[in-house]
Amino acid sequence: MGKRRKARELAIQVLFHLEFSPGDPDEVFDLICEVFNPLKKIRAFSKALVLGVCKNKPYLDELIQQASTNWRLERMARVDRCILRLGVFEIVFAKDIPPKVSIDESVELGKIFGTDDSGAFINGILDNIYNQLEKEDRFQKNHL
Repeated sequence: MGKRRKARELAIQVLFHLEFSPGDPDEVFDLICEVFNPLKKIRAFSKALVLGVCKNKPYLDELIQQASTNWRLERMARVDRCILRLGVFEIVFAKDIPPKVSIDESVELGKIFGTDDSGAFINGILDNIYNQLEKEDRFQKNHL
């Protein structure tokens, strides 16, 4: 398994923890690293993802809510919501990651951490967001 996949998995663990115990993302990241002891070479990318998602959470949630016509954000499974935020963050802000890769990685994370239906649910919402942003040329690509 690739370093970036492992980094995304770590980011999901941190974001999921923050769903239940809101706090300083830096401190929570360090706590999760103490508990799970991930490889040092994945930590920088993972931390950039976590901090980016936390910094842009209102915007990410707005995009998710607009793309999810039949589900309110608060009714979504927490893990799915975390994966969606991560995927949308990558699609919008990560210049070095093709959007289709971000979508595929998010679907795989949904299969690992979510329910049997999570992969399809995540794919549908992220694909909708990607198509809408592409149509409106609203990408804000930056380097992580």
